Amino acid sequence: MNNAEGPILDSSQQTATPFSYGAGHVQPNSAQDPGLVYDLTTDDYLYFLCAIGYDDSKLRSFSDSGVPYKCPKSATLNDFNYPSITVPSLNGTVTVGRKLKNVGSPATYKAKVHAPEGISVSVEPETLTFDSVGQEKNFNLTLKAMQAGAAKDYVFGQLNWSDGYHFVRSPIVVRAAPTDAAA
Repeated sequence: MNNAEGPILDSSQQTATPFSYGAGHVQPNSAQDPGLVYDLTTDDYLYFLCAIGYDDSKLRSFSDSGVPYKCPKSATLNDFNYPSITVPSLNGTVTVGRKLKNVGSPATYKAKVHAPEGISVSVEPETLTFDSVGQEKNFNLTLKAMQAGAAKDYVFGQLNWSDGYHFVRSPIVVRAAPTDAAA
């Protein structure tokens, strides 16, 4: 919502989507104590490059350990540990994996999903308990079109993790795979 309680508009005066307005304004006090982060490592970025088609020889120049990085046999952007969760071509059911790192006090975080229209979303596990700073926990998000033809265009939702004090939001963006009839 904008400051007049109306929908945010894009530059064409159409109702904006998250592609237009992004993640919102930075709240400096909250940014100083986020609670959880999606902590990307060098290996995460190398995995990303494998998923978009780089081969082992192209990756040699990115290796910081002197040991060449070996691409896994099947690398997919679905498991790139990025806060935004995007499935640009949903066909059936897709499960995406993510990892959160605790950078705050020990706490238990509960997931709350605002599913994109026409998409079923489940989180496993729904609760993550962190006992120490630096501890990491994995979770999976499973997305499924609730009916054939759902999400022909991009639809938007979000996943929120909260311990009642910290709020960690991840946008969910989904579009269905083209059907043979549409091709």
